[in-house]
Amino acid sequence: MRFREHDRVVLTAPIDRAGLQAGDVGTIVHVYARDEAYEVEFVALDGHTAEVAAVPRDHLRPVCAADLTHARTMTAATS
Repeated sequence: MRFREHDRVVLTAPIDRAGLQAGDVGTIVHVYARDEAYEVEFVALDGHTAEVAAVPRDHLRPVCAADLTHARTMTAATS
């Protein structure tokens, strides 16, 4: 699947170094060459940017109508 800038996407695998979990929702802010990876911004519910991460295409899926919003407290990312 190809994504475009501003598409909303769902992580399908955790990104531990960034403190992100499968199911987190973000927005594509940059498309890398050949659509192999995407820069994705993850925003907290209060509107601040929680994380921006480079995510491989196979770790993303599109948002669908059956998805529900789920709140969780993001733990600090580990170095």
